[in-house]
Amino acid sequence: MPRRHLRVKGAAEAPLRAALRALRGELDVPDAFPLQVLVEAEHAAKSPRLPSYDATDIPLFTIDPPTSTDLDQAMHLSRRPGNGGHRGYRVRYAIADVAAFVTPGGAVDAEAHRRVTTLYFPDGKVPLHPACLSEGAASLLPGHTCPAVLWTLDLDADGRTETVDVRRALVRSRAKLNYAGVQQEIDAGTAEEPLALLKVIGELRERLEVERGGISLNIPEQEIIEQDIIEHADGETDADTYELTYRAPLPADGWNAQISLLTGMAAADLMLAHGTGVLRTLPAAPDGAVGRLRRTAKALRIDWPHHVSYAQLVRSLDPHEPRHAAFLLECTTLLRGAHYTPFRDGDLPDITTHSAVAAPYAHCTAPLRRLVDRYASEICLAAAADTPTPDWILAAFDTLPDEMTEGTRRAGRVERECVDIVEAALLKDRVGEVFEGCVVDVEEDQPTVGTVQLESPAVIGRVVGTSGGRLPLGERLQVRLTQAEPGAAKVRFVPADPA
Repeated sequence: MPRRHLRVKGAAEAPLRAALRALRGELDVPDAFPLQVLVEAEHAAKSPRLPSYDATDIPLFTIDPPTSTDLDQAMHLSRRPGNGGHRGYRVRYAIADVAAFVTPGGAVDAEAHRRVTTLYFPDGKVPLHPACLSEGAASLLPGHTCPAVLWTLDLDADGRTETVDVRRALVRSRAKLNYAGVQQEIDAGTAEEPLALLKVIGELRERLEVERGGISLNIPEQEIIEQDIIEHADGETDADTYELTYRAPLPADGWNAQISLLTGMAAADLMLAHGTGVLRTLPAAPDGAVGRLRRTAKALRIDWPHHVSYAQLVRSLDPHEPRHAAFLLECTTLLRGAHYTPFRDGDLPDITTHSAVAAPYAHCTAPLRRLVDRYASEICLAAAADTPTPDWILAAFDTLPDEMTEGTRRAGRVERECVDIVEAALLKDRVGEVFEGCVVDVEEDQPTVGTVQLESPAVIGRVVGTSGGRLPLGERLQVRLTQAEPGAAKVRFVPADPA
């Protein structure tokens, strides 16, 4: 869908804030860090365990949203010259070394196990680690020398991995870039080679993804953006101003994601060779789920010949076309059932692959925001050095998968319900109005119940038919808003009466 803007401000502020506070309480979201955690974190920030290897000469850069300060990854890309020509590429990927600051069994470690992952609310985030670490000493901020887990991945001319090295290193990022700026520089041809190679390597990795049968869903996302406080000429201000938008991912988003996927796949391979690790696994979708997708494609008038694979079909779709966007949203149902799967002592699990990646895969590139990544880095460092996995890693294997499952579930619920609350705040004074939308989902057992996606404002809500007729999947539909109350009543629609 096209990107649209709508703001919550002024009168909506009080109910919005109240609803977000209530959501935090309902989900038992951690509040401020305990004093003992803050004291330990401040001490660690001043005296981390520093590595002996100095890689500060590598001109790393980060790519993140403009306002981000918890920077997990920095990269440098280069060509590998060879005899008589081009041998391939070298990817250097630095990951924040959280373990250099966190003592196993300490107060910060225990609090991280309670929080599991950073939670993002429209009015602020609830971080996994105290800000002095996640947005300070451990973050890969430009001009800041800090410890990192440095991956060196040598690729051949087709982008396939040839060799992998991972070690602790001191690093220093040179620049903090954002996706829109990166895309603009690459498109204009003004990017220097380390950045220009992001497109080259990213597209090679995307071709390899196609070759192995992997899939990345390119779906426009609903995004809540907090605006700066607006001060008017009369001195009055509009506080807590938000936009709810659809954001279509840029090609640069996908290229950047391919570098992270490349590293996660290399980490999984190291773990499997080492005989100990924590994989992110996803079994193949059951036949029934694929069958439902085929019925959805038929209802949306999307041609899906039997000789065309699911991955091929998805790559042929345009997410800006409403029928295609509806189908892509439905495809996310195949991603349900992902697990964190630990193994040790060479006893490999029955499932070692992630079906969407179409390869073994591990989460290891976001340790400032996700607990399991710190464990994955330590396992990979041990595997690369051919040393035993630390005991504190193994001791967590019995509880870590459940902790991550619960933390991931809570983060998903926060995201969904925050969007619900903001949507309701945006529309609370517009009950009874008619909007133009597209039906993007219909329940198979209740064809009068489904989901409608508005173009403007950028709202996705429940629609319930009242006449007994089936909702027109993939078709445009005039809908009337029947309820919207932040924290009390989610956005709901009914089909509008014919004009």
